[in-house]
Amino acid sequence: MSDISQLPPNVQERIARLQQLQNTMQQLLAQKQRLDAEKDETERALKTLEETPEGAKIYKSVGAVLVEKEKGTVVKELTERKDFLEMREKVLEKQEEKTKEKLQGLQDTLQKELGLPQQKN
Repeated sequence: MSDISQLPPNVQERIARLQQLQNTMQQLLAQKQRLDAEKDETERALKTLEETPEGAKIYKSVGAVLVEKEKGTVVKELTERKDFLEMREKVLEKQEEKTKEKLQGLQDTLQKELGLPQQKN
């Protein structure tokens, strides 16, 4: 049965939903990757600022311009950004877990309906 249109409508709907969930999972993983990269960059910047002596000139990138800022201000901004990224990471992890559960349930249902052998987890 290679032609999906020959399947019952409820199975076709489940296959479409499965594809949507797979796309959602790919988007979540891409967001998580971008978030991890930004978090790593923020942590490197904070570490560099830790090693920077007080009173040293600190510049922050604002678009295409570098602006001189006080070290404490930049550290505070970066720490707040890091906290936000960690919170966002937890939200993405919960979304990823829920999407995995839905995917697995839908795959199991489809396998039963199509008479395919069940996969062991």
